[in-house]
Amino acid sequence: MFKAPLHTWDLTPAQARALQGELARRVDTSSSLTDWELVAAADASYDRGDQWLYAAVVVTRAPTFEVVARAGLRVPLAFPYVPGLLSFREAPGLVAAFEKLDVRPDVVLCDGQGTAHPRRFGLACHLGLWLDLPTIGCAKSILCGEFGPPGPNRGDWSPLIDEGETVGAALRTRPRVQPVFVSPGHKCDLASAVAVVLAATTKYRLPDPARLAHEFSNDLRRDARGTASPT
Repeated sequence: MFKAPLHTWDLTPAQARALQGELARRVDTSSSLTDWELVAAADASYDRGDQWLYAAVVVTRAPTFEVVARAGLRVPLAFPYVPGLLSFREAPGLVAAFEKLDVRPDVVLCDGQGTAHPRRFGLACHLGLWLDLPTIGCAKSILCGEFGPPGPNRGDWSPLIDEGETVGAALRTRPRVQPVFVSPGHKCDLASAVAVVLAATTKYRLPDPARLAHEFSNDLRRDARGTASPT
């Protein structure tokens, strides 16, 4: 369903940083998303000190965001925790989960950054290039940059600026609730990223698909505790 492998995962942190610089130049943040229905969300969880990662993908259908497909699995953690290199730790399992789907989503929400990253290549960019899908980063906190407080109402947002460049947006998804931090991943511009996240957020601070994927990944992790072999 998805494109050929983008690169090998057998990399040192130094090699991964160099690869981020190369791949960042291939990211498309100028395309407008005007026609989308199937919204996927990707999430990964793991216990501190554990050797396993639990990757989950949930696909929902707008405008109700009911679940139409989901896939999850447990994979060994092969890359160390290094700030700024999260995608090399989480993306292998998430790509494997996407490969188990029998539907192709129109857009993917990632629990992490897109271009709002010091090297402009967060998890959403990495997954977008690997899967050749429009992707959006939607994070609960920032990794780089500064922003002014957005207005108090749902839909208000302010630009997230890093080194003079707008890399994302601080978006208010509920009135007078802390914003989420939205940035394009791939095949998506900032305005479209904000619009999709806002449309997919109905009751809570985070988008509905993202909440479902987070719950699914945590369920996978809890269900696997005490088992002796990967599922």
